[in-house]
Amino acid sequence: MCDDDIHQGLIEDPTVSRRTFGLMTVAAVGLTAANAHAAVPVVEKDVEIKTSDGVADAALYYPEGKGAWPAVLLWPDVVSLRPVFREMGKRLAASGYVVLVPNLYYRVKKAPVVDGAFNFANADDRAKLAPLRASVTPEGADRDSVAYLAFLDAQPQTDKNKKVGTQGYCMGGPLAFRTAGAVPNRVGAVASFHGGGLFTDGPTSPHLVLPKTQAEYMVLVADNDDKQDPAAKEKLKQALDAAKLKSRVEVYEGAAHGWTVKGSQVYNEPAAEKAWAELLDLYKRAL
Repeated sequence: MCDDDIHQGLIEDPTVSRRTFGLMTVAAVGLTAANAHAAVPVVEKDVEIKTSDGVADAALYYPEGKGAWPAVLLWPDVVSLRPVFREMGKRLAASGYVVLVPNLYYRVKKAPVVDGAFNFANADDRAKLAPLRASVTPEGADRDSVAYLAFLDAQPQTDKNKKVGTQGYCMGGPLAFRTAGAVPNRVGAVASFHGGGLFTDGPTSPHLVLPKTQAEYMVLVADNDDKQDPAAKEKLKQALDAAKLKSRVEVYEGAAHGWTVKGSQVYNEPAAEKAWAELLDLYKRAL
């Protein structure tokens, strides 16, 4: 579902200004009063995290002031850590979470990994990502997940009595699944937004980790992803049910792959805000 053919015409702009993204602007669609958080000041830090494969660059966010909050590991999409995902991290932290947003490709390049606008319809642009994507393996992602959650738990702002949440976009969806499998005793909630390849026939398919996890799952599927492979959601539902996990798998009708990411050609604000409200409901319930 994160294959290049799905991304045709999807333009990602890593230079989206922070000023253009309303941190606490929440659409009325699907929003409940429980999700209407007042804006609070947020601390933002660029951090480096030692992993078994090197040193990962990442962004860390948490509310200002004394207190402890549940932690969330936010896996970005295929273009990795950039302003739009920094704003997501800050917005989530303002709702009362300690949020880490890592660079997927730290093994080969620091973020931002592309310069200027990025267009998946352009073959030359797509080719730039090939060596970067090759650096993200299932085994490496498992090791990274352990390191990232250990880093979050080492922060004085993290409430270690609360479960951890993890969410992923596009190729970050499978990484969120793998996080729950790598540290099953810590992860209480997993959210995937237009995630690709969650159920495959391969030996490292993300769905295979489900039986050892203890999280609640929310999988929001893009309409065009579902049309390309309508059986995928049913297979995933069956795997979640077989693992006896609380879960929800939903196709967002009319929302294309990438609909939640501001700055993309297919960004759908009402649907994105509905998904954001549902994310906050999940974390309030499960963390």
